[in-house]
Amino acid sequence: MEQLNNRSDGSVELKHQNISAVLIEMGIPYIDGYKPRFNYQRSLLPAAVADYLKSNPEIQQLFASDSEAAPSIPSVDDFLSVWEEPPAPEDRKAPVIAEAPAIYNPGGVNYLEREARNQTLGEAGEQFIINFERARLIRAGRESLAERIEQVSATVGPSAGFDIKSFEENGTDRFIEAKTTKYGKSTPFFVSPNELRFSRDNSSRYYLYRLFRFRKSPRLFALRGHVEDRCILEPSEFMARPA
Repeated sequence: MEQLNNRSDGSVELKHQNISAVLIEMGIPYIDGYKPRFNYQRSLLPAAVADYLKSNPEIQQLFASDSEAAPSIPSVDDFLSVWEEPPAPEDRKAPVIAEAPAIYNPGGVNYLEREARNQTLGEAGEQFIINFERARLIRAGRESLAERIEQVSATVGPSAGFDIKSFEENGTDRFIEAKTTKYGKSTPFFVSPNELRFSRDNSSRYYLYRLFRFRKSPRLFALRGHVEDRCILEPSEFMARPA
């Protein structure tokens, strides 16, 4: 604090939150305690973060190994207790589809995208959500529906446009897309064009379940309806053909 001319605790915390935002735009996980704030000085802070990463190349190996790690399915006393509300609208200013690093990352790797493609992590998250859905329906007295939950990602595959077929308490279908991360609530996630179309065409029955902190204390929120209505979307990749 003395080196910062006795800046207030709040101003220092805000700067750490700005650093979290820069890390996300670089495709790097942020420290969960510092929720990203994107109103930072773009002419100064990204270069400072990049200089630090360039001067400490060993930290890139930590990002790499952690993005590829897949923890076992955490055990919880009550699956329904992991549920919480989605981020408030003002907290969803970060892009939900992270593109290739928009600002310079010395490592040149989007670790958030690498984690999102971790198939073992994704399958573990789906199993956790299936257990959550079973607990939800059993608590509602709909054991017969709980027995019919289907992991569509395994029985049909990515062409289905969603991962899990569950049910509402009245027996109607609930289509669930599962997105899992070991990192914090504000970590961006990725959706495919097929998933986006399916959410649009089935918006009244579609839920995107975001499972986060999937190490020891998993938490879960849901976004219902067409993903484009609930998220800020940014293009991640384009297919190009010669004109």
